[in-house]
Amino acid sequence: MLDFITWNVDPILLHFGNGGVRWYGLLWAVGLYVCYLVQVKLYKNENCPPDWAEKIFMWMALGVIIGARIGHCWFYEWHLTDDPIHVFGWSIRYRNPYIEHPLAMLKIWEGGLSSHGGAFGLLIAGWLLNKKHFSKRPEYHTSLIWIFDRLVIGVCITATLIRLGNLMNSEIYGGPTSLPWGFIFVRDGQTEPHHPTQIYEMLYCIVAFVVTWLMYWRGKCYKREGLIFGVFLLIVFVTRFLLEFIKLNQEDFEANFTLNMGQVLSIPFIIWGVWLIIHALRTPAREDVVVTTHGTKKKV
Repeated sequence: MLDFITWNVDPILLHFGNGGVRWYGLLWAVGLYVCYLVQVKLYKNENCPPDWAEKIFMWMALGVIIGARIGHCWFYEWHLTDDPIHVFGWSIRYRNPYIEHPLAMLKIWEGGLSSHGGAFGLLIAGWLLNKKHFSKRPEYHTSLIWIFDRLVIGVCITATLIRLGNLMNSEIYGGPTSLPWGFIFVRDGQTEPHHPTQIYEMLYCIVAFVVTWLMYWRGKCYKREGLIFGVFLLIVFVTRFLLEFIKLNQEDFEANFTLNMGQVLSIPFIIWGVWLIIHALRTPAREDVVVTTHGTKKKV
């Protein structure tokens, strides 16, 4: 049995010129496409308009990427400075370069994406999508939660591949460990094994996919609006909250917090997940509906 695993994978899959194709970017793209394929299958099962999957792919792809970038720049780029800002008698010791130079957020190739920011971006994109397109077909009884009951099933796979991308980048890992599966992240300058929390997060995303997939197809839980989405939130964000205890802080300012930024941002999603599950179980299940050219009828 190995005492540890030496991890020295090149984060660039294909080199050309001064750059190349990075594993991280490729896995993001593959994850988004797989999510799209899942939506096609689910919407086809419910006889939704054929263009809905394309619409949700476009809106959600933009929402998650923009949200993930803004989230990182806003939540994780606070740095201690020797030149504090004085506002109304208060001394602010931390500064964020993206507040002073907001256009620098567009430099996405420099790295920096936040999963919580991506979640907020998805929520905003989903609300806009439903308002602009889906709600115009009232016979489907769509809502923001209706969209996410279906979307999160594919998101589980996207999140799994993104964490694999973090592993290929040798980033966002845990503290030192003596466990036999500890990774020495050579490219990040480590000389002792650390928890490969990227793999731990991949595992809970796979669990979330299996559970939500079975809830949809076997349990027909999409009839109880919010149940699938609520379960997804609990699996993902409770596990994320707990794993943060063994992860290294992403930024120095988090060392002063009882809970780090990832845990603080997870709490609202956990509370929402509990509420969605309770509300869904207390609400009568919705009938399956088939929309035909002659009107709407219940599925037999």
